[in-house]
Amino acid sequence: MTDALGFDGKVAIITGAGGGLGREHALMMASRGALVVINDLGGAVDGTGSDKGAAERVVDEIKEAGGEAVADTNSVATPEGGAAIVQTAIDAFGRIDIVVNNAGILRDKSFHNMTPDLWAPVVDVHLNGAYHVTAAAWPHMREQSYGRIVSTASGAGIFGNFGQANYGAAKMALVGFTNVLAIEGASKNIKANVIAPVARTRMTEDLLGPLADKVDPKLVSPIVTYLAHESCEATGRIFSVAGGRVAEIFIAEGPGYV
Repeated sequence: MTDALGFDGKVAIITGAGGGLGREHALMMASRGALVVINDLGGAVDGTGSDKGAAERVVDEIKEAGGEAVADTNSVATPEGGAAIVQTAIDAFGRIDIVVNNAGILRDKSFHNMTPDLWAPVVDVHLNGAYHVTAAAWPHMREQSYGRIVSTASGAGIFGNFGQANYGAAKMALVGFTNVLAIEGASKNIKANVIAPVARTRMTEDLLGPLADKVDPKLVSPIVTYLAHESCEATGRIFSVAGGRVAEIFIAEGPGYV
């Protein structure tokens, strides 16, 4: 499906693109002509610390393969950071067409041990981070009557997972966020969708066990590439993606009883 999709001149911001899923999305889109902002603070899995080289290394990979990219090391977790990330795209490439909200951290704990210092940073990166970056890009997308937004949810939110009340709450919130963006963006040719991926990354390698070998992160990038493309007609939808399989997840209501 994605073999023929080109992105010539389209500008994409991919958050958390210094490794894992974000890096694979960036490599695939850049190989198809997208101009990519590689955003990554370069922190640890729990969000602490930073390594400004993470984003630069992916930029180098893209350039060596003949693509175009710039690095950005701002944090998605603040309004100022989100605005700065979008400004990086405008300064480097003059526009913004695609936002892939991929940045994330983990601070897992069973709910009876969940504390504010475990809760708030996870919500700040996953949910508020998506808001901050998308909010800064939204006026540009409205003005040009074009935009594609792909946000990264998780089965941990949609279906629940032990020890991840913070992560699950933030991830399911992105579904609600996307539903509204899809409605409000419809008249301006702005499409917004959600993926719920399973992939072997820094965040999941200790959790997947024998499944890890079957869920290469690069197998998630084709659906993200399609959802970010101008030919994409889907909007307001959720796609489960793992190991080369894509399936739609939907929220349904039964016939009820009166």
